Amino acid sequence: MPNSAVASRQEAASPQSMLLDALSRVLTDAAVLWTAEDTAPYECDGLVAHRQVPVAVVLPETAGQVAEVLRICHRLGVPVVPRGAGTSLSGGAKPLANGLVLSMARFKQILDVDPHSRTATVQPGVRNLVVSEAAARHGLYYAPDPSSQIACTIGGNIGENAGGVHCLKYGLTLHNVSSVRGLTMRGEPVEFGSLAPDAPGFDLLPLVIGSEGMLAVVTEVCLKLVPKPQLARVIMASFDDVGQGGNAVAEVIAAGIIPAGLEMMDKAATIAVEQYVNAGYDLQAQAILLCESDGTPEEVAEEIERMTQVLRRCGATRIQVSASEEERLRFWSGRKNAFPAAGRISPDYYCMDGTVPRKHIGTLLGRIRQMESRYELRCINVFHAGDGNMHPLILFNGADAREWHRAEQFGTDILEVCVELGGTVTGEHGVGVEKLDVMCTQFTAPEREMFFRVKAAFDPERLLNPDKAIPTLARCAEYGRQRVCGGLLPHPDLPRF
Repeated sequence: MPNSAVASRQEAASPQSMLLDALSRVLTDAAVLWTAEDTAPYECDGLVAHRQVPVAVVLPETAGQVAEVLRICHRLGVPVVPRGAGTSLSGGAKPLANGLVLSMARFKQILDVDPHSRTATVQPGVRNLVVSEAAARHGLYYAPDPSSQIACTIGGNIGENAGGVHCLKYGLTLHNVSSVRGLTMRGEPVEFGSLAPDAPGFDLLPLVIGSEGMLAVVTEVCLKLVPKPQLARVIMASFDDVGQGGNAVAEVIAAGIIPAGLEMMDKAATIAVEQYVNAGYDLQAQAILLCESDGTPEEVAEEIERMTQVLRRCGATRIQVSASEEERLRFWSGRKNAFPAAGRISPDYYCMDGTVPRKHIGTLLGRIRQMESRYELRCINVFHAGDGNMHPLILFNGADAREWHRAEQFGTDILEVCVELGGTVTGEHGVGVEKLDVMCTQFTAPEREMFFRVKAAFDPERLLNPDKAIPTLARCAEYGRQRVCGGLLPHPDLPRF
């Protein structure tokens, strides 16, 4: 037999060709990407330091097509990584070398907006901000507003349990979702939650929200909408000591006040932001707080006065209240543009995501200052101060491998301090591949074993976004992180990634 014929038969029998052949029977050619040029844009998410080109990328348009794709991959043993807009900052959408990326980008329809029930039923590819724009005509909006809301999708919000600057009062994604429909790795339909106040059986909605695409592929979501407030005003409070600013956050909450937003930025962050968007920030302050009140004019006036008294008592050196809606939005534009502002002053930045009890915000910031000297890297700090969700931005040069290594170690140390102070290793960015090692700091071996059992209950073959969120020795070693995970192995009776 000619060599060309032998090569042709071998190619035809290769796992990749078998996968592509099966996919071509349920999807159009334009919906299956497999060349290097077409798959390269999917090699990473917002955590660009970790890249991997997948075998192929598919872009289905219907739930039936998604189910068929999952059944094919399950039959062939091909791992699947669901992907939204790719704005994740923890590597949750990082492909596998032998796997498929399942893009939900074409699921971008708003199926219904019901002003009477105050809900919006949407597909997972709908962008976060678009939901509020569609609901605005009814005097409603979708409360979670992550900084990436102009680009991030509802499906991604579900995967990471995203929050935003108003999550203190209105909650995270979990608190603003009624139900989620999806498909398991075997292509079986599943539904979590209900339009009713309660649903029969176990309450699994909190389990799937924040599960990073490891349990099911989301195909439809029913969101809760809230009325747009009559008025909103924001206080910009300046402090000449970062610790005082942190203490003020705790005192505001202790006074029984739940602001619509309570955000904090240190001086390095405000300087970077002001150069970028001219938000009107006080550049002399060591830290600023943005404290928002919303509601009726009477409620806002009373709450602004109460917060002002608390902030002055805590040492605020300057207090400025937004005089117009334009000024309020300008104050918030600075906070929401902190990440791109960091990109203007440094070749690269590493955005961390951990939480601490509010009373320890000042302590953590002090420890970060010490780490700046130890690692010889700058760090600017912005965070959802109201719920202690910290977002230190470590500045480094990615072209220098040693600097990237120091930045990664710097970030790990920050997260370990968060745990030490009674917090967690992630608030809203998820674990992905970024925090695999520090999961071993947060959780004991028996706890991690239970995580594997939950995963196995939904996906016993571990094909749906495997090797994410739950640490194993092999994965920690792959990312050079055996320092924490040591000899960790999954339960011997469970299938391994």
